[in-house]
Amino acid sequence: MMIFKKAIPRRAFLTGTGAALALPLLDSMIPAFASPAQTSLAVPARLGIVYAPDGMWPMDKWTPKTEGAGFELTPTLEPLAPFKERMLVMSGLGHKQALTQPGEATADHSCAFATFLTGAHPKHTNGKDFHVGVSVDQAAAEQIGKKTQLSSLEVSLFSSELVGTCEAEETCTYLTTLCWRTPTTPLPMESRPRAVFERLFGDTDNTDRVERLSLIRENRSILDSIADEVGSLTKQVGASDRTKIDEYLEAIRDVERRIQIAEEQTHREVPQFERPLGTPTSFRDYSRLMIDLQVLAFQTDLTRVITFVLGREGPYGSRAYTDIGIADTHHTLSHHQNSATAIDKLAKINLFHTQTLAYYFEKLKSTPDGDGNLLDHIMLLYGSGLANGNIHQHDNLPLLLAGGVGGLKGGRHIRYKDGTPMANLLLTMLDKLGAPMEEFGDSNGKLDL
Repeated sequence: MMIFKKAIPRRAFLTGTGAALALPLLDSMIPAFASPAQTSLAVPARLGIVYAPDGMWPMDKWTPKTEGAGFELTPTLEPLAPFKERMLVMSGLGHKQALTQPGEATADHSCAFATFLTGAHPKHTNGKDFHVGVSVDQAAAEQIGKKTQLSSLEVSLFSSELVGTCEAEETCTYLTTLCWRTPTTPLPMESRPRAVFERLFGDTDNTDRVERLSLIRENRSILDSIADEVGSLTKQVGASDRTKIDEYLEAIRDVERRIQIAEEQTHREVPQFERPLGTPTSFRDYSRLMIDLQVLAFQTDLTRVITFVLGREGPYGSRAYTDIGIADTHHTLSHHQNSATAIDKLAKINLFHTQTLAYYFEKLKSTPDGDGNLLDHIMLLYGSGLANGNIHQHDNLPLLLAGGVGGLKGGRHIRYKDGTPMANLLLTMLDKLGAPMEEFGDSNGKLDL
């Protein structure tokens, strides 16, 4: 018997002038006669984190009334109905380390943000001697990010250009990022779609952004510069791989087009709220463009760890959701003072956020990956560092896990004992991702998922 199938290397690239474009996982990358076990090993586990700012009030529109399987989706969770069996809703977890310590001024938003992925209390300081803890994304990246071009990717929908002192004379550093490589090394979050695109697909030999942007524009697009090699590759692979390549390249072409449109819009007069240069004017378009970039990063295995923040905590950059007719800023509404009008607007914002999450889930599910799709091969955490923003509540946080990594059994709502550290969840996630640790933050054990 003669076997003609040759395996393309897993880390295969298409190269053109000023471009190096990673390929998604193709059937041709799996050797002939590969066993099911070998096939599964070719598909990496990913970690995704999505953070929603300023709490999730009213919590009764988030938290299911019943526990276990068969729970009824609440109004805020309703957009996630198609993925109910793929997600686990958790109640009762909190971060005591986010509480104000004796002798400290109250900086609840800073602490909620800094503690969410670290399980550690941030040092109260208005200087450069900030200190918190390693974040779970970076702990995971130490293990599952070793074989990728980028060990992790940090993305936000707000500018990180916030310096000096902020809330309660606390350093603004704690409000600029969720991600900490070491207790004293914060990682900047990128909010510019063009910059994320260049980091993933631009000329990695040249770190000058202006030169890389000029080079990309000179070649009209990355795809134009590799057209000949794409044609050669498609002659070497089977029909299913040709379809995957076509879909992948079309997705990149679409992202390029949307970024160019966004950049053309930067010359127009825009409302006076957060809108970094080169971004779409609406939250819906902006968030979806950034999500599409993240899915491309996962699809090409350029990174296996991505943290995505929908907005900055507190008043320092709080946005108005004009897409859904809300002119008040999110942070202002979070201090609702039990106003029915404010609470109703908050519920609409929370719903808008889970609609954004549903778009992310759908993109992951519709993207083939190995013997399944990206949603099968990811562990994605969604939540907020506050519950009731009006009182800066740090317990009973709104949290859910989704995906198929670690044998996650979805379709359930689990209520843990009040006061259970959220760090127990972070420790458990690391274990499921194949990056186990003895302890993490203020954990006191692992969770039964």
